[in-house]
Amino acid sequence: MGLWETVLLGIGLSMDAVAVTVANSMAYRCKTREKVLMPLFFGGFQGLMPLLGYFAGGLFASYIHRFAGGITFLVLGYIGAKMLWEGLRSTEETVGESVLTVKMLFLQAIATSIDAFAVGVSLLAIEAEIVPASAVIAATTFLCSLAALFVGKRFGEELGNKAKVFGGIILLLIAVRAVL
Repeated sequence: MGLWETVLLGIGLSMDAVAVTVANSMAYRCKTREKVLMPLFFGGFQGLMPLLGYFAGGLFASYIHRFAGGITFLVLGYIGAKMLWEGLRSTEETVGESVLTVKMLFLQAIATSIDAFAVGVSLLAIEAEIVPASAVIAATTFLCSLAALFVGKRFGEELGNKAKVFGGIILLLIAVRAVL
């Protein structure tokens, strides 16, 4: 597998993380720590999961793949529904009061990277060099999430209170897609 193929794979894998980053930065008041952690967590987990899938091989692949959609649905569905609810019931004075926590960010990073585990199994099947591939996937996701921070912040400022509603809808759509 060549560099450009791996970059394209990384871009494809990063899209859930990008959507979640945009939703987070639109809807939540993010401290500097969370802004730094968002691309680091998403990139780190997207790079770690193919390694785990590669080395676990066929042992756990079918088990994790069987429950990946449900886990993603539960985590992102809960966070998205909560974000949507807060957006619908809040007033202009309460915009930005919700804070993104490290725990929530950690759970989102796991939920958005579970599909990368299956990619690791696939990379084993084609005998790809897993360490460079995982590094490229991690770097690609990091850069995409970093760009998404700025996009989400910009739209969040313009949308105001509606940002939580929009962010919640994005997370709910990703959650539903995960089980379909």
